[in-house]
Amino acid sequence: MEERIKYALQKTRILKWPRKLLTTFGASTVHYYVLTEPVYAEFEKQSRETVIREGEITWGKPKIFTPSYVLNREGFSDEAKRALEILIRENPELIGILYPLELKIEPERMNIVPGNWREVFKDLKEEIEKQGQSLTAVIKGINMLWDVSLMKFILEMTVKSASLSQLPDWKKRGFIKLDRKGLPVIVKDTSGIPVVVRKEIELMFKLVREGRLDLFNLKEELDRWGIFEEEEYEDRFFTLFKERRR
Repeated sequence: MEERIKYALQKTRILKWPRKLLTTFGASTVHYYVLTEPVYAEFEKQSRETVIREGEITWGKPKIFTPSYVLNREGFSDEAKRALEILIRENPELIGILYPLELKIEPERMNIVPGNWREVFKDLKEEIEKQGQSLTAVIKGINMLWDVSLMKFILEMTVKSASLSQLPDWKKRGFIKLDRKGLPVIVKDTSGIPVVVRKEIELMFKLVREGRLDLFNLKEELDRWGIFEEEEYEDRFFTLFKERRR
């Protein structure tokens, strides 16, 4: 199976990238088409049909996290936590970018159309451009492992957006900076808390007051960053809690 997966990854081609990258300020949904040759094509010299699968992928609003933030999330084994502790000691300012991901492929939309994949792609590309779709991708994959091809696109789209969109934007806004090695590190305030986290927490308080976010989610985020017991946040949290119980 591992060899088959490697083969599928090698044969995957991104025929058309979305014209826009993932946004920094909210969720991004990409409509995708995966083109494959039908299973029986391997017994023919030239396939006269193409399988088209389509769906949507939604990346949630990207957020910065640090090793210590990850350590405070549940679900890790003792060994994994130990590895993270070592990582924190060696790279205390190392940052990562988290994209909550939702695959919308149910019910799966699949069609078999006449023409080889090159002909189908040409027609599909013309239709996409005609409709002005800026967040649409076309991928050439392997029929039995088409979702492997889709996963390769997801990874490459994420990396591409992080390096060309999110990191430059956060650097411009003063949330991150580059260290002597040229690696991105998080900018912190005088209390040692990332500047971007302060802004995110303020937004979460606002959403809770408006009834658009559960109070538990706010408490969970404050705990993960280890700042719930700060007098400012603790007092504001319990004020909101009392208001909700009225």
